[in-house]
Amino acid sequence: PGEIPQFPALSAQEMAGGENEYRRIRVPPHRLTPLRQQWNHVMQPVVEHLQLQIRFNPKLKSVELKTSEHTRESGAIQKGADFIQAYMLGFEVQDAVALLRLEDLYVDSFEIKDVKTLHGDHLSRAIGRIAGQDGKTRFAIENATRTRIVLAETRIHVLGSYQNISLARNAICDLILGAPPGKVYNKMRNVSKRMSERF
Repeated sequence: PGEIPQFPALSAQEMAGGENEYRRIRVPPHRLTPLRQQWNHVMQPVVEHLQLQIRFNPKLKSVELKTSEHTRESGAIQKGADFIQAYMLGFEVQDAVALLRLEDLYVDSFEIKDVKTLHGDHLSRAIGRIAGQDGKTRFAIENATRTRIVLAETRIHVLGSYQNISLARNAICDLILGAPPGKVYNKMRNVSKRMSERF
């Protein structure tokens, strides 16, 4: 019997038929200054971990990613785009980097009005209930469900694994619907107890 041929792994460029792939992610105005200040931290994981080329296009106010002959992973460009997108939504660089390192993480976004239609003071109070005093409620939900939460006016972005996001989402929905934070705290305490028992 003949030898089984051993083929080297294809690079991302070869898998795309020798073409380079591009992605462009728009930078919202309120993220321009943080991006300028943290550019090195944003650029480093994209270049070192994913072997992608990255640049900021000032004319289009967007971050552009491109594969090269050094890019090994076929899904690298999508991972890079997800990471940059998460940063643009308001997540810290060190939290967004988890999207590159772990497989089952993603970002879920929803509006307060998807849960309940609120206006004026009622809307402000709902946002206040989610954040809590000095962000206490938000941190409690984050720590209990092992997620990261960004409150961007009436939009809420949650980063985590599928199961953890649904736990965090349930807690946030309870708060939007008017549940007192104390009740949600107790629920979160039970959730974190269950999660620590599971691991």
